[in-house]
Amino acid sequence: MKFYKNLYVGETIKNPNKVKWKLRLNAVPPNVYVIALAKGRDQLEIYHCGFLRQKYYKKYSPYIIGISRGYEEAVDMVVKITQEALDKNGSPDIKKFLFS
Repeated sequence: MKFYKNLYVGETIKNPNKVKWKLRLNAVPPNVYVIALAKGRDQLEIYHCGFLRQKYYKKYSPYIIGISRGYEEAVDMVVKITQEALDKNGSPDIKKFLFS
């Protein structure tokens, strides 16, 4: 599992290193959502950390951009990332913004 070097962390996450450690061990922290790069043309995906325990994600590890506690906070973080991309590049291309 890979994490973005400037990981976006939700305001309600008290100890992000502990959450990252639990995610690596496939321990499911309650109500934690991850924001990951999409494999296809889409920009980002949001899903509950419990999905990371599936065999697919063990084989194809996601690149995690952000972690949050709760789905609503994850959506707010995606909006924030998109706004930052618009402000910096003038386009909503999040992948270009994150890896420029």
